[in-house]
Amino acid sequence: MRLQVLSAVVKDQRVPDATVILQKNGAQSVTKSTDTQGTAQMNTEFDDTDSSLVIIKKPGYSNLVAKCPCAGMTYAISPVLKQLDGLRVVLNWGATPADLDEHLVFSDQQIYFKRKTGPDGTDAYLDVDNTEGFGPETITVEKRHIEQAYVFAVHDYIDRFDPKTKGLSNSDAKVLVYIGQTLVRTYYVPKNTIGNLWAVFRITPEGEFQDINTITATNGDGVEVANNVSTYQNEASAVAAPIIAVADTASAKDMNKSGEKAYHAGNLDDAIEFYQQAINFDQNYAPAYSNLGLAFQKANRTAEAIWANRKAIALAKDVQGATTRAGSHYNIGKIYEAAGQMSDALGQYTAAQQEKAGPVYEKAIARVKEKLRK
Repeated sequence: MRLQVLSAVVKDQRVPDATVILQKNGAQSVTKSTDTQGTAQMNTEFDDTDSSLVIIKKPGYSNLVAKCPCAGMTYAISPVLKQLDGLRVVLNWGATPADLDEHLVFSDQQIYFKRKTGPDGTDAYLDVDNTEGFGPETITVEKRHIEQAYVFAVHDYIDRFDPKTKGLSNSDAKVLVYIGQTLVRTYYVPKNTIGNLWAVFRITPEGEFQDINTITATNGDGVEVANNVSTYQNEASAVAAPIIAVADTASAKDMNKSGEKAYHAGNLDDAIEFYQQAINFDQNYAPAYSNLGLAFQKANRTAEAIWANRKAIALAKDVQGATTRAGSHYNIGKIYEAAGQMSDALGQYTAAQQEKAGPVYEKAIARVKEKLRK
C-alpha cells in the first residue's frame, strides 16, 4: 500500500519524515515514515476499508485523522495556525473527478479559483488550487468576521453541466477543518447521491459550526455556487441534521467528571481527551464543551478554546444553561483581553453579564473599558 503526504498550503510540496499510522479497531497496526518525496510505502496487507483509520503526524503540523480507504491516496497536512479567529479547510479526494473546487461564501464575497483572496487580500484566501485529482485544495481564513455567516461548499467542476452525475458522490472526497493546532471536524462526501454540489457546513454569525453535508444539483460554473448556497447564509434556513449515534448522556457525564478530575490534578492532555470522549458520547452535552474550552485555554491552545466555548454557548439554550453561557462568554473574553483585542473582549464580557449578572463580569467590563480609554 502506498500513499503520499503533501503540504496543505504549498502546491505540490512533499512532506518528508511524517509519521503515517494505519490503525484498525483502535489498535496500532502499521507505522511508516514518509521519504523525501513524501511517500509512505506500507509493505504489508491491510484492511483498507472505512473501518480503518490513517493518522499522520509531524511536528509543526496538526495531526490528521481520516477514514480509509487509503491505498493510492494523497493527504495534505496543515501547518499549525496562530490566529485566534482563523481556520483552515482542506479538501482531498480520489483520482476522479480530476477537478473538485472549494468555495467559501460570506457576505457578498466568494473565495474560489476565480477570486482567490478576500476584499483586503488577507482575511481569506485560496492557498492551493488543484485540477488533476487527489487534491489538496485549501482555503485559509485569517480572521473570521464577527456577525457574518460563512458557507463552505465543494463543486464538481468537471461535471458542472451534468446535474445528474454521481461523480462527486463517488470521489471519496473528505473535508478537514483545522483551528489552531487541532483538527476539529472531518466531513465525508455522502455516498450514492446524485448531484454536483456538496454544501458541507456553515458558521453562524455567533461562530458556531453547523453541519449541512448535503449534495444538490447546479448547472453552471463557479458563480452559480454562491447562488445555490446563499440560502444557508440566513441562519433561519434549516440545515440538514447530521446522522449521529444515539446520545449516551450518562456516559458523557461520567467522562466529563473524569475530565474535571484530571484537569484539577493538572493533567491537561488527559482532561482534553476525557472531555472529547464525553462529546463523542453526547455531541449536544454543553458542559463538556465548556470544560474542553477551559482545558484548551490552560494548555495555551487558545483558538481551540474559543471554538469549544462558542459551541457550549450554542448548545446551552435553555434557562438552566445561563451559567454555562455566561462562563463561556467570560472565558472567550479573557482570551481576547490577553491578546490585546479589547473591543472583542468587551463584547464577550458584556454578553456574560447579560446572561447572568455577577461582580466578576462587572469588574472585567470596567477593566477593559479603562484600557480602551487609554
